[in-house]
Amino acid sequence: MEKYLFLLRNTAFFSGMTDAEILSVLHCVEGRLVHREAGEYIFRAGEAASECGMVLSGCLLITQTDLWGRRNIMSKCLPGDFFGEPYAATPGSVLNISVSAVEDSDILMLNVERLLTTCPTACEHHSRLIRNLVSVMAGKVLKFNDKITHMSRRTTREKLLSYLSAESVRQGKLSFDIPYDRQQLADYLCVERSAMSSELSKLKKEGLLETKGSHFVIKPEAADLSTL
Repeated sequence: MEKYLFLLRNTAFFSGMTDAEILSVLHCVEGRLVHREAGEYIFRAGEAASECGMVLSGCLLITQTDLWGRRNIMSKCLPGDFFGEPYAATPGSVLNISVSAVEDSDILMLNVERLLTTCPTACEHHSRLIRNLVSVMAGKVLKFNDKITHMSRRTTREKLLSYLSAESVRQGKLSFDIPYDRQQLADYLCVERSAMSSELSKLKKEGLLETKGSHFVIKPEAADLSTL
């Protein structure tokens, strides 16, 4: 675990903690390292979860899939990102999401019951960890609110513009990369890939954006507001 201490101390979850405190609290919450190959699952829908996880290396997708195989991407988890904590913190809850590895990944798993129970010594760094967890979960709520905002738009074009505008504002620039490939972006916005590709082509022809792969350049000065 020591090789990941630089990552851990720079995450919101372990904010304000020294390396020694991090290692101590990981022992308190039964932290364990697991490895998953690309395509393997960490959690499957229908299971119960007593642990939450943090990505240490690699990349994970959090998805929902209905009975007809239609996939809804809830989010992508990169190193430092947390997942599964709302389910693990709710006794008896059943997962309605699956978490799988997009590429070979190392994951830190934490026992939520131990996390939410103050240790016998009432150590200050354990209390800080609980406060940090609240902050992490609040940040995740804001991200899901963003997804709801994009999905609530009526058309594929509006969903795309809503998402790309939000990413531009979040990253503070008009030229940026998104974390999804084309199929993943379509699944995230809950639209057909072909319809999305068609709208992207139209937006490029109208001079509103340039795109190559996962890179986008937004050109708001070219916008005719009556067409948005």
